[in-house]
Amino acid sequence: MTEPRTITLLIVDDHPVVRDGLRGMFAADSAFTVLGEAPDGVAAVALAERLDPDVVLMDLRMPGGGGVDAIAELTRRGARSRVLVLTTYDTDSDTLPAIEAGATGYLLKDAPREELFAAVRAAADGRTVLSPAVASRLVTRVRTPAARPVDDTLSARETEVLALVAKGTSNKAIAAELFISEATVKTHLTHIFAKLDAKDRAAAVATAYDRGILGGPGTQKS
Repeated sequence: MTEPRTITLLIVDDHPVVRDGLRGMFAADSAFTVLGEAPDGVAAVALAERLDPDVVLMDLRMPGGGGVDAIAELTRRGARSRVLVLTTYDTDSDTLPAIEAGATGYLLKDAPREELFAAVRAAADGRTVLSPAVASRLVTRVRTPAARPVDDTLSARETEVLALVAKGTSNKAIAAELFISEATVKTHLTHIFAKLDAKDRAAAVATAYDRGILGGPGTQKS
């Protein structure tokens, strides 16, 4: 029986105490290996390119090079590493630009240990994890005066699919849970992206929270 692979990490934060805490947390679990640490985005890009970690835990606001610019540069370089944003302030206005820059997941630093671990695993698998608390703060950034598509109403099945995407569920797992094929899941996602004018899973989830489709500060749905 093949043992689960170890997920490798790069921790990026300008506070040494935070880096030490995160390193200690992950070091206590054999499922993770911290390859290195960086105090800013510029150093993060260089280290990520050299160490090739599975996941980069990225703070957003750092002197000497912010997280958004680092994410955009890693995306431009075609880095294999997935970026999981770990931010202190849920009002951080850099969070939505981080989504657009290519980040895979978004959590607050007060997230419980198990939630963080689950998010890292999901990010390593390329699955989107968007904290509802962070999503609710994205609302004002997602709203723009630009006209939205006329046909922006999701079907019941599309809403089910998007709700599972918001939990970090893979296409394969969504297919199994809803008793449909992976091809059908992908078709639903294509329709969801078009209706919500979203370019990827993270943007679709953020927009869905904004519009109250998945709950949020607007018309919360059960």
